[in-house]
Amino acid sequence: MTPESFSAADRLACRRLVDLALAEDRGTTGDRTTLALIPPTQTAVAAFVARSGGVIAGLPAAVMVMAEVDRDLRFETLIPDGTRVEPRTTIAKVSGPLQAILVAERTALNFLQRLSGVATQTRKFADAVGGLPTQVLDTRKTTPGWRLLEKYAVRMGGGTNHRIGLYDAILIKDNHVAGVGGDVAKAVELARAFPGNAGLAVEVEVDSLEQLDHVLIVKPEIVLLDNMTLDQMRTAVARRNAVSPATRLEASGGVNLTTIRGIAETGVDRVSVGALTHSAVALDIALDFLA
Repeated sequence: MTPESFSAADRLACRRLVDLALAEDRGTTGDRTTLALIPPTQTAVAAFVARSGGVIAGLPAAVMVMAEVDRDLRFETLIPDGTRVEPRTTIAKVSGPLQAILVAERTALNFLQRLSGVATQTRKFADAVGGLPTQVLDTRKTTPGWRLLEKYAVRMGGGTNHRIGLYDAILIKDNHVAGVGGDVAKAVELARAFPGNAGLAVEVEVDSLEQLDHVLIVKPEIVLLDNMTLDQMRTAVARRNAVSPATRLEASGGVNLTTIRGIAETGVDRVSVGALTHSAVALDIALDFLA
């Protein structure tokens, strides 16, 4: 019952969440209903079934939940994470002590439904830019404590991860620029010169073409175009191509399923979408008993 598709960091984050989730569900007494009704020797087989179509993610988390509740539970995944499924698709089966299955059921479903919802949402955005080279990126607008798992789900849905947190990349936002007197080029130079930042890509946000012109002189690795119109984005791409072709352009703001293809068609390299995580709806998945 060892998760195969989580990284070491994903597994550690998931372990903490599983422990927390089971503790808040079981309390100090355990499952009073199950203990009262189900004898310890009774066994069962149950299937995890997607009631709605979507993209599955979170099966390694469900494995962890089952193993934590009872090592005698046997969990069988029938499809890998990242698979697009139709309604009524069986995605996994679990067998073993019925008491343990009932205790683990809700927690396992919570992980599967939430992460599959993020993966499904991401796939919709990825499909919307199909055939174009533009990457669809997530943001830090994640559920506290769930960031690594939600970003895992983004990958399962065909998206690309932006930075994980404040510690692993440089992203100079408008408030940072305001703190250095509004000079975007100076902000980039200060970030590059700071001890420990050597080798890190520098991304800087601009909200006007004038700011873009100013910052392209110092050739940042990435420029974030904040809430620009399509015409402004096309102009930004042309100016980037002329001055600093290696600089990647990322669009953000006003991105939804209706607008993302038009944004991608301007020639920007990346589009970051907070809705991948903050607005994802849980996928309807249930546990059906077979025997």
